[in-house]
Amino acid sequence: MNYQPPTALPQRLLSNEEMQRALAGHDFGTVFRLARNHAGISYSRIAAACDIKPQRVGMLARGEGRITTFDKVVEIADALRIPGRMVGLAPRPWETGDAPAHPYAPEIGSTSVRRRTVLQAATSAGLAAALPSLHRLPAPKHVTVSDVDQMQQRTARLRRLDDILGGGDTYRVYLGEYQSTKALLRDAAFTLESRRHLVALLAEQAQQAGWAAFDGGRSADAEGLYEESRTAAREAGDSNLLGNAFAFLAYQTADRGAALEIAVSSCATITPETPAGVRALLYERLAWACAAANQPTRTEQALDTARAALDEQQDGEPQPDWAAWVDQTELDIMTGRCWTELRRPLRAVPVLTQALDRYSDHHARDKALYMSWLADAYLTAGEVEAAAAIISRALDLAAGVASVRPRQRLAPMLTQLRRHQELSTVRDVLEKAEP
Repeated sequence: MNYQPPTALPQRLLSNEEMQRALAGHDFGTVFRLARNHAGISYSRIAAACDIKPQRVGMLARGEGRITTFDKVVEIADALRIPGRMVGLAPRPWETGDAPAHPYAPEIGSTSVRRRTVLQAATSAGLAAALPSLHRLPAPKHVTVSDVDQMQQRTARLRRLDDILGGGDTYRVYLGEYQSTKALLRDAAFTLESRRHLVALLAEQAQQAGWAAFDGGRSADAEGLYEESRTAAREAGDSNLLGNAFAFLAYQTADRGAALEIAVSSCATITPETPAGVRALLYERLAWACAAANQPTRTEQALDTARAALDEQQDGEPQPDWAAWVDQTELDIMTGRCWTELRRPLRAVPVLTQALDRYSDHHARDKALYMSWLADAYLTAGEVEAAAAIISRALDLAAGVASVRPRQRLAPMLTQLRRHQELSTVRDVLEKAEP
């Protein structure tokens, strides 16, 4: 059972009278609507957290049907952190302080995440060995489209590890999945259709492995995997994955001259059939490349286009799982990051502050990273003590996360802070940052 709440679902949504009345009748559609309208969480992201198809989430939000199955009520309640009393259940394990059974559930009563629980259980076979529900099935000799669908569901489940673990922990897992699929393409028999689906899955897995490599400090490996993903996506005829491969390459090389051209290429893959979430993802990555190239007008245009894509997203519109994390909160964070990069702190600070208030601490790596841009904006504005407080919080969140990026982002800011060691808040954070 998935005990992870969707990122940034504010607890205040669970305490008003309308919510309590809705939950009394298990009308989770009202919950989903409030999460989308007030917290900016996409239906695709809610669907991923609650293990419901996005189309079904949209139908429920429109008042078409109710959740009546006991197991599904429990699963949604735990995913959204809805107290058991509100849905006719006994107090949930995370309410009482008992450790949940899920191997990578959040710690109760703490802002940290039990990131190492899975790793402590892992054997020499690797991280996947610690996850019984994710054991690989025997490789079929004749691969059908149905076989590929099962493998894709497994890939989606494994992707959830990235929410709480850094690339240093997940890279070998994702790389192993990619290599397994590559071997299957070499050794098994297919129809033309099943092979096309499997090549598309290979492209998706290469992107996930590349992302973990990038996060774990293996930039060259990441770039190679993104290139292989681009080749596989082209072969499969999957324009969505092709665009995302370009977007990953642009994001990784944002400090180089070619990044903007690559990001433009990613958006050139968009067609009238491209899902709204994918369009938003590609345009927000273009915005970042524009900001890195110091082009504020193009940055704002790309951000506006990304926001329009999310606004146009239809209830229940199918979105690929790999794009389900893109929602209004993520776009607000990217907006603040872009304005920070463009040295416009008066525009960056408000949007980042509001978005980060909605962003769950359970996604520790990402929140630590995003807070680094807020700290950067404060430093640009000359607000040294505010920057120090934010950096201190980011260091707390990043502790124990197997990702090189939070420390890389914070290092130059810590160097700037050393000029202000006469301030006690600065001395405290510098002391905390010592190895």
